[in-house]
Amino acid sequence: MITAAGYALRPATRADAAELARLYADHARYEKAAPPHPDAVAALLDAAAGPAPRAWALVAQPPGARGAPGGQLAGYAAYSLEFAAWSVREYVHLDCLYLDAEHRGKGVGAALLDEVAAHAGRLGAPRVEWQTPDWNEGAVRFYRRYGARGLAKVRFSLPLPAPVPPADPAPGGSVSRTPTPPPGDQQ
Repeated sequence: MITAAGYALRPATRADAAELARLYADHARYEKAAPPHPDAVAALLDAAAGPAPRAWALVAQPPGARGAPGGQLAGYAAYSLEFAAWSVREYVHLDCLYLDAEHRGKGVGAALLDEVAAHAGRLGAPRVEWQTPDWNEGAVRFYRRYGARGLAKVRFSLPLPAPVPPADPAPGGSVSRTPTPPPGDQQ
């Protein structure tokens, strides 16, 4: 798809890995979050690959950038299908939507969100959900102008201990596990 401003939107490919890694790092700095896990981009591309993807990533290339995968990227959206226990329906969770500063205000964010919503509809999902930091007033204004509603909830994250391989303790003994947060945990 080509936006009105001439940006090309398409699924991310492995050729986009270096540019996606740059955008991931910029996004983390913008949100004042820990740097992304070194394997984050590869894991996303793996989850998006194959006949039954678990996640998807769209990228936006600016006008004049090489149109094929591997060229300069202006931004990205990453999302997955989730299950809602109360409504007993799947919905799309938009995990990330990020544009480099010089590409904001040109309709690219709305075009990415439109594409995510269209894909959610094709998947049979009745809605798309996401969150943004409450201090990100620009994003909050953008989402409200887009027609999204803010939900009054507090998001929590519980770091779990790293998996420990089973040990062979002495009879009657136990293995102690010390909780450590996962690297790059931003949410």
